[in-house]
Amino acid sequence: MSVEVETEAFTLEEILAVTKESNRLILWNDDTNTFDHVIECLMYYLQYGEEEAARIAWTVHNKGKCAILEGTYTEMEVYRKILKSEGLTVSIE
Repeated sequence: MSVEVETEAFTLEEILAVTKESNRLILWNDDTNTFDHVIECLMYYLQYGEEEAARIAWTVHNKGKCAILEGTYTEMEVYRKILKSEGLTVSIE
């Protein structure tokens, strides 16, 4: 019987980010997600109101990125994985 194990590599920057007290989750502009999808994800997963979610979507569209959440690295990594699974482009700074 064989077992497949998925490994995940971390960069030095990611490892050092864990030691920071506060990290930001960044939503990046892309050419694949619609405004409606981005807004729905922000409302569903981050509990933003519709108006705030729309403001964030427009900021991302116009500026290329927007910080959407701040907290510990572990918290941000959970939300990064969730939003990534929805097709959004997100990173932690």
